[in-house]
Amino acid sequence: MPTYEFRCRTCDDTFELKRPMSESSAPASCPDGHADTVKLLSMAGIGGTAAQPSGGGGGCCGGGCCG
Repeated sequence: MPTYEFRCRTCDDTFELKRPMSESSAPASCPDGHADTVKLLSMAGIGGTAAQPSGGGGGCCGGGCCG
């Protein structure tokens, strides 16, 4: 089950909730009971081990025009 991170706008606390993807957009109350929360953008999985292109081909320094 995915974990979603939220921030409470009232007390500025951040907290995590595990819930099904089908409930990812459902409202969440903070542990202190405040209802004014916002779901944060998760960076999980970004910048993994995917192969990166190598060599020139784009941009000034990538194309070899920088001294």
